[in-house]
Amino acid sequence: MAETYKHWRMEIDADHILWLTMDRAGTPVNSLDREVFDELSQVLVEITERRPAAVILLSGKKKGFIAGADIKQFTGLQTSQEAFDLIRQAQQVLDQLAALPMPTVAMISGFCLGGGYEVALACRYRVAEDSEATHIGLPEVKLGIHPGWGGTVRLPRLIGAPQAMGIMLAGKALPARKAARLGMIDVAVPLRELKRAARYYALQHPKPHRPHGLAKYSNARWIRPWLGSVFYKKISKKVNAQHYPAPYAIIRNWIKSGVSGKAMLTEAESIARLLVTEQSRNLVRVFFLQSQLKSLAKRRDNEWHHVHVVGAGTMGGDIAAWCALKGMYVTLQDQSPQKLAPAVRRAHALYQEHLTEPRLVQAAMDRLQPDEKGDGAAKADIIIEAIFEDLVEKRALFQQLESRAKPEAILATNTSSIPLDEINIALNQPERLVGLHFFNPVAKMMLVEVVRGQRTSSEVVQRALAFVGMIDRLPLPVKSSPGFLINRILMPYLLEAMVLLEEKVSVTAIDQAAVQFGMPMGPIALADRVGLDICLSVAKNMVAYFGGHIPQQLQHKVHVGQVGVKSGEGFYVYHQGKPIPPVEGRSLLTIAEINDRLILRMLNECMACWYEKIIDEKDLLDAGMVFGTGFAPFRGGPLHYAQQRGVTEVVQTLQRLAVQYGDRFKPHIGWQQFQK
Repeated sequence: MAETYKHWRMEIDADHILWLTMDRAGTPVNSLDREVFDELSQVLVEITERRPAAVILLSGKKKGFIAGADIKQFTGLQTSQEAFDLIRQAQQVLDQLAALPMPTVAMISGFCLGGGYEVALACRYRVAEDSEATHIGLPEVKLGIHPGWGGTVRLPRLIGAPQAMGIMLAGKALPARKAARLGMIDVAVPLRELKRAARYYALQHPKPHRPHGLAKYSNARWIRPWLGSVFYKKISKKVNAQHYPAPYAIIRNWIKSGVSGKAMLTEAESIARLLVTEQSRNLVRVFFLQSQLKSLAKRRDNEWHHVHVVGAGTMGGDIAAWCALKGMYVTLQDQSPQKLAPAVRRAHALYQEHLTEPRLVQAAMDRLQPDEKGDGAAKADIIIEAIFEDLVEKRALFQQLESRAKPEAILATNTSSIPLDEINIALNQPERLVGLHFFNPVAKMMLVEVVRGQRTSSEVVQRALAFVGMIDRLPLPVKSSPGFLINRILMPYLLEAMVLLEEKVSVTAIDQAAVQFGMPMGPIALADRVGLDICLSVAKNMVAYFGGHIPQQLQHKVHVGQVGVKSGEGFYVYHQGKPIPPVEGRSLLTIAEINDRLILRMLNECMACWYEKIIDEKDLLDAGMVFGTGFAPFRGGPLHYAQQRGVTEVVQTLQRLAVQYGDRFKPHIGWQQFQK
């Protein structure tokens, strides 16, 4: 008599196919932990005894196949031996699955990531639903580790080392159709054909996929050292080995052990070491911070059908394009067809990049409607203002919009620095106004600040958080204050970089120091990309409220029209959009000294924002800085970094810098409370 299992169900049909359904108890999506694998091992023993004609593995959840490992189990690991034991247990169970004598088919619908795809790799065949919801890949490097349940062995064996490395080293997740072209899955079909495709592979058992052409030799011992050096060279251009060792470990393990023999053991030993590193623990922390932000966007019935955006500049046009990409009907308002046309062209390019078929591109374009007269405002569920940063103009615009909008429509501003309570005094119902501060480029920056003014209703804030979630972005609730959270913290960092320039520290030294710390780009390069005119506007706003000094070089650059990438010259000169490093002398400061001035000014402002309750939780501040500015993810966020570095040491260094360079480094009073 068959056992009853907690997380697995078995059914045998008339063709003697065993349908093995994973339905992890107590969770909305499937994820993998020791208990799930222990039970799967028992299931596989029973399957071996039953001897069905084939096994088809599928999900019992409404959403997705298997999301991957249950990350929580990694947080309690204390030693690499504990990690090794956990990894080997799962490897051995998947070896059981791979060794079943009958055909096995993974039937994938929705996400199939990390350990979920490693389960699929242990099957003989893989079929997947061809839909926007299906993404397949091995994203473990984003957690500071690498695939550990056979992925670094089975994927190169399946599709060849070059393609497999491209996927694993970048942590890519691919749509089903592209995964099928690469051989990661055998076929991608519409949902209505998915079961039929699974039955075909189960009963007809065609020859399993193997690498073609030169790729079939790519795992050979004689070629691995040479090919590995190519992989090392490519990854070194993108990733610092000290910050993110996992991609380098993948290559090193593959060169050493290939895809047979002791390769699985090498993989387990390697990931066990990585799991207990500080980088991995901090990246796991960032994973949970992201989940925390997502949880703030509590979904309701979809009330967002029509979005109206006013302002077709870079930000407004790109916000409109993104909302249409995510399935909403969008009207985009500006003063003339000439101002609307560039936004429509950028939208078309975005859709061609993100969507796989011309019909889908056309459908997205049909959802984005230029609206010179602004007629869409009367029908919209949410109206987003994205005009230039002028308080008088914004007040006048919102007076017009309020008179035209539906009573239940949300009024939102994309202002980057003006407090909401200076705008909403123009409204009869100031509680309707909320801030939705997007970051540039909209299509790549995940964070959106949801700004609440003193008069903004809590209901409007909750609806705005839900809207941000609906467009697949991470909402960060912040209190309205000059600069809100991200710009307020970022501005001292950027201004200190320009003060360093005035002290004759080289542009290259400043940016290289920040990159070596772990920032995605240096502060000077960032200012050029944002636009020095925008930086100056925000800086003036910040100085007006908080005091301080605006560097002369910044003012001069804007005065002569050298505003960064968009003008072809800022602090760098740009050729075809790429910066040309200036010829400079040797820096008088060390990298550590430069970074203390840049990063500690940022940390001090973080503390001021936390102390003033601009944001409710320390963790949310860290999340905002990681996803809003790219603050070195492997450091876990600025306040977390301060704790790891030692708050006492941070305060003492700030005190020393204040003596050397002035009161802008004076430790904020909040550090005293933070230490308690």
